[in-house]
Amino acid sequence: MIALGQQAIISMTSHIVFIIITWYALQGLHIEAIIRKGRVFEARLLLILLTIAIGSTVSNFFLDLLFWSRQTPYLFS
Repeated sequence: MIALGQQAIISMTSHIVFIIITWYALQGLHIEAIIRKGRVFEARLLLILLTIAIGSTVSNFFLDLLFWSRQTPYLFS
């Protein structure tokens, strides 16, 4: 049970960290240039949803690598 709790904490932390990193990375884009004028709310909502989607995907990738690397010793047992 302790390992399951540790995995949950690592997963939550990873997702939050990668979402924050993605948010900062997407701040460099000028999404306003491709959004119609007067649609500020929609542009911000799009940015938030893109941030969550990209950050979660990258986090899942690194979490998969982490957990698979922890299972590789079983290959040689």
